[in-house]
Amino acid sequence: MEERYITMNHRIAYCGLDCEACDAYLATLHNDQALREKTAKLWAELNNAPILPEHIHCQGCRADGAKTIFCEQLCEIRRCARRKGVATCGGCPELEGCPTVDAILSRNPEARKNLKG
Repeated sequence: MEERYITMNHRIAYCGLDCEACDAYLATLHNDQALREKTAKLWAELNNAPILPEHIHCQGCRADGAKTIFCEQLCEIRRCARRKGVATCGGCPELEGCPTVDAILSRNPEARKNLKG
């Protein structure tokens, strides 16, 4: 069974991002169609990809249940962590200097803090 770092309803993704602050998670949790549409539009623009509101359904990247297509099938960070069997990238001895997770950590200092915590 996969190890998880989930305490007091706090979900930390493999990369250290806080799933509870993610618009896809929030749209799913509250069944918020307007937030789903807003998130799909933004993510489609950011990723230059055809992301539709029906793709915005996620219960957290490490939790059992639904995930966005990106998180489930395309996220290299998630694939790497699962392959290595670590709960998060924080448990990986190669974290420092890792080019796979650095794109997240360089823009989100809170993610690094979550992985170290």
